[in-house]
Amino acid sequence: MQEFLLPVIKSALQSAEIKTDKPVQIEKPTDKKNGDFSTNIALLLSKECRRNPRELAAELIGQMIFPDGTVERIEIAGPGFINFYLTPLFIMQSVEHILLEGKGYGSSCAGKGKTAIVEYVSANPTGPLTIGRGRGGVLGDCIANLLETQGYDLTREYYFNDAGRQMQILGESVRYRYMERCGRDIVFPDSHYQGEYIREIAEILFLEHESSLIDSDDPGIFKDTAEAIIFSSIKKTLARIDIRHDSFFNEHTLYIAEENGKSANDRVLELLESKGFIDRYDGATWFLTTKLGQEKNKVLVKSSGEPSYRLPDIAYHLDKYRRKFDLVVNVFGADHIDEYPDVLEALRILGHDTSKMRVAINQFVTTTVDGETVKMSTRKGNADLLDELIDDVGADATRLFFIMRSKDSHLNFDIELAKKQSKDNPVFYLQYAHARICSLLRIAAEEAGFKPDGSGAHLLQKLTLEPEIQLGFTLLDYPEVIRTAIRLLEPQKMVEYLHSVAEQYHKFYQECPILKADPDIRTARLFLSLATRQV
Repeated sequence: MQEFLLPVIKSALQSAEIKTDKPVQIEKPTDKKNGDFSTNIALLLSKECRRNPRELAAELIGQMIFPDGTVERIEIAGPGFINFYLTPLFIMQSVEHILLEGKGYGSSCAGKGKTAIVEYVSANPTGPLTIGRGRGGVLGDCIANLLETQGYDLTREYYFNDAGRQMQILGESVRYRYMERCGRDIVFPDSHYQGEYIREIAEILFLEHESSLIDSDDPGIFKDTAEAIIFSSIKKTLARIDIRHDSFFNEHTLYIAEENGKSANDRVLELLESKGFIDRYDGATWFLTTKLGQEKNKVLVKSSGEPSYRLPDIAYHLDKYRRKFDLVVNVFGADHIDEYPDVLEALRILGHDTSKMRVAINQFVTTTVDGETVKMSTRKGNADLLDELIDDVGADATRLFFIMRSKDSHLNFDIELAKKQSKDNPVFYLQYAHARICSLLRIAAEEAGFKPDGSGAHLLQKLTLEPEIQLGFTLLDYPEVIRTAIRLLEPQKMVEYLHSVAEQYHKFYQECPILKADPDIRTARLFLSLATRQV
């Protein structure tokens, strides 16, 4: 609906011979008494135009020309706000377009011809997926879904952390349990992975090789077997909540020397050194971030010779830029909050446009059972597992609960609430609204011969009651809510919006009889219900 007002306001500015670079801002007033939409453009421009804002607002209103039957009235409020009141007829005519567009409603061509990559989950293959990683996975998947509605050629990618010290510890953990299974007395290190899944992997190796590996000099078989089994498990868990990826980028490829004898990690060090941002001291290789105003330099290669997380992450993002994506979205956990700015700085130093890269950081998750919050540890083997959560509350509840709070907020996942069949449970509340509409349409087809083919959708224009108009007006917000959710990388906006749609529908259902109404009004209200179900 804002797209309807915007060109008229801009045309009024042109007619009034006002040139400005300031954007026209259109908002929905909290209080409906102040109109359906409002703009503060007269207030914004009054100083540079040297005009009283109310007088300027009056002049602009005089230049606005709207098609007949669309805007009921325009008023000046307060110091110079311009408030627009739409006609019920125009609102309901617009609702007809929801039915015409069907599943395409809310989509746009804003991203057509552009490529985007969204990286999400990217969990280390050192154990089953935890609830914390699940939140980032759902956040990334929803962002990807939103971008697809805008026409982007999208790649969903998983950065597979299959290199580094944690993978060595994984292999050693399995080897210790394998030796234990073979009858050896061992002392299992506290620093290694303790979970039952390590014993299960060791058992698989024992069943296949018996004791033949007990004195093996090749630790790789333990690591590789564990990696394959765990990653297969991760994929199955993600599939349960409908998360998929188009590509998997293996971290270890960044360590492999190419024909010139240099790896991708080596190239990063060479390039940063050529820009004067590398130094070596205390046995380590450092990224000179103090040159960028930071308090400390950052280690890229430890004194042990092992790269820190920053080095392969920079190399990986250089590869993303090499693939020439127009938009690069990274979904990280809160543990990356100190690291990713250094990756951005490295990309800037190396001449890349970082404005095309956006980062969504999701905060930690804790689960509440019987009012008690329990902290878990992957390394200790007592982590909250995503599979167990899905088993307990279902896939739908898992997905929605993960995004119903802002990604910037710590999430307390209330398991008991997620299982309730009451309006207090946001999942049940939305599903109930949808089910109510489906039931209504089924009865209408059986008892009144209603056919949702759109032939009677024009009867929507007969609806004038406040609950009808307010529901229709709310449905028209859908495309703008999608754009806002993308701009903020915040699918939570969709959850808030859907809750308001369900709320409006329940009010409409209670206050406006449907099946017992006169035939034309009944048909109109059924089409309004159909549009609500679509959204």
